[in-house]
Amino acid sequence: MGDVKQQIRPKRLFINDVDRYSSKHIAKFLSTRVAGESSEEADAAEMLASPRGEPAFQIVATVSASAKDDKDSFLLEEYRSPTRDELLQHLLQCDVVVYNISESATQQQVEEATWAITALHAEMENFKSRIMFILVSTVMTWAMTKPQNPDEADVVLTEEEFRKRRPHPNFKNHNNLEKLVLKLGRGKKSKLTGYVVACGLQYGRGENLFHYFFKVSWLLQFPKVPLFGQGTNSIPMIHVYDLGGVLQNIIELKPKSKYILAVDDSKNTLEDIVKMISNTLGQGKVNKVSEQEAIAMKAFTPQELEYLNINLRLDALIIKDSFSLRWTSEAGMVENMESIVEEYKDTRQLLPIRICLVGPPAVGKTTVAEKLCSHYQIHHIKIKEVIEEKLTHLKEMVNGADPEYVSEEEVAAAQKQLESINKSIEVNAGRLADHLLFDILQEKLNSKPCGNQGFVLDGFPKSYEQAKMIFSDEDTEMSNRPVHNKKITPEHVFALNAPDDFLIKRAQGLPQSVAEKMRYTHEEFVSRLTRYRQRGTAEETMLDYFDELEIHPEHIEVAAGDSVFTDVMKKITEMVGLPKNYGLSPEEQEEEAREKEEERKRKVAAEAAERKRRNEAALAEMVAQYEEWQKNLSELNRQERELLEARSLPLRNYLMKYVMPSLTEAMLDCCKIKPEDPVDFLAEHLLRNNQQEKQ
Repeated sequence: MGDVKQQIRPKRLFINDVDRYSSKHIAKFLSTRVAGESSEEADAAEMLASPRGEPAFQIVATVSASAKDDKDSFLLEEYRSPTRDELLQHLLQCDVVVYNISESATQQQVEEATWAITALHAEMENFKSRIMFILVSTVMTWAMTKPQNPDEADVVLTEEEFRKRRPHPNFKNHNNLEKLVLKLGRGKKSKLTGYVVACGLQYGRGENLFHYFFKVSWLLQFPKVPLFGQGTNSIPMIHVYDLGGVLQNIIELKPKSKYILAVDDSKNTLEDIVKMISNTLGQGKVNKVSEQEAIAMKAFTPQELEYLNINLRLDALIIKDSFSLRWTSEAGMVENMESIVEEYKDTRQLLPIRICLVGPPAVGKTTVAEKLCSHYQIHHIKIKEVIEEKLTHLKEMVNGADPEYVSEEEVAAAQKQLESINKSIEVNAGRLADHLLFDILQEKLNSKPCGNQGFVLDGFPKSYEQAKMIFSDEDTEMSNRPVHNKKITPEHVFALNAPDDFLIKRAQGLPQSVAEKMRYTHEEFVSRLTRYRQRGTAEETMLDYFDELEIHPEHIEVAAGDSVFTDVMKKITEMVGLPKNYGLSPEEQEEEAREKEEERKRKVAAEAAERKRRNEAALAEMVAQYEEWQKNLSELNRQERELLEARSLPLRNYLMKYVMPSLTEAMLDCCKIKPEDPVDFLAEHLLRNNQQEKQ
């Protein structure tokens, strides 16, 4: 048997649009299967510590042009927007070709799948080996099918009646393609085998079509989850991994029937589904609204509402009778909602972040807690507010309970609890007994908001005993270390600290009204600070409790210069990690983008103003320097003139005494005589006078 398994070659399997929800998870599922083993054996093999055998499938796929650049690890090859000639060559190299048109009513997918089966059929004579073509279609091609006896209630249809199926008007092309695949893929000697899988609405692994209901429930966006339409229609469904298992069985078993229904064993209505989602993730309430409102809210497109409005009761006989299928969710979404919700949270990484923040008074716990809640979109738990919220809730239940949602027994229980709390506060001088306080706090930490998103527990518990009473899990069996309720126990504990002088100075800096409200007057503050320091020296402290759980507290010193807690936030967020939620809503993203754009414009304007100021300052400096240069130049010219005048004075005196008289006399004679050549005359005259003077 081992030798036979070694000879099994992995099948090369093509699937289209693997960047879409359905194809992606089908490909992921098939990539984990082991060659030569049935579905059940393959799942068992995954549990073994020993290395697994050869994979049953090598997955190649097309992805859209907008898909991320990194190839998924479960793919052997991916083809991004290939031409049809290129794609055909890839298909001819495959043992199995899966075309998935179950998610979309668009013509593009149907046209491509039609081309693929037609092109393969035309090339059939050139096949090196048999190729299996599987069309993953949708039960929407059954949407208008009428039972043989319309008067019978709850009539169930099976594959045996597939020839009588009537499609939804918008899915006629799907129906025509199903017929084409069955026609071109039949024949005992044919090298092309065709199968059609009409699958129910798919769910699981983070959700797709039902994602809206999961999201609004997880976010607790509305008091009641919207249910569009009456919700009384029965919806055929299947977990996306179970659909992968159906395809694996078709490939391995090659069933005689070429038309297969892929639906689970549930017969749930839309209302059943939405109510169970709301019960598990939200407040457990639904609100029926019109389908037009769903479109206006952008909750669903008209095409998605067509899927959700289907009303069919189908039974998959071939899967039950012939396949070896290890179901993920045979009984359907409603029966398996707990595990489906865990899949949803895990796939989308919607994990609660639970933080406990402690420290002395005035160290900044509440400010840091508010910043953390804003950053991680989690809930701020302050003991005083939790008690006030509980009292308000109990009073509302007692005085104005809605009979539709609150029974008389619940009202009586609320009345009894309210009386117990009020009596405890009266007896204990305004304080609540510990056991009542812990019950209220545990209820809050177990609430859907805290369970879904998480919380920051601000300044509580204060002692080892309080922590033990709140977080210990009495239902868990004893072990070598303290047992605790993992659903409400903080996974991160941060102890802020600062010197007493710094804390006292900070408290004294508060306005008198604020100090009185926060009990930070000098006497009260010093007393509270002393009690906090004393609790820190106890034999067993609150931090010791978390240490015993191996949730080791992190100590963070608050610096005097860090008034906005930038350094503290940086340290905490680095330890906790990235937010694990949906992030900002579209409206919040739009607002954030608008604020960023305004900030960018302010920054650009400030930079432009700064450049203008610098330019004006530089210009003014240049003008001043030019004026100074001109002034210095004028002074230099004056000094040069004075120097030249001083240096030319002896020469001028000499000329006036010895040269000018002779020159004047010669010029006067020249004027009287008017010689033909005045220059020669002047020269001879001056020369003659010069000789006479020498004699």
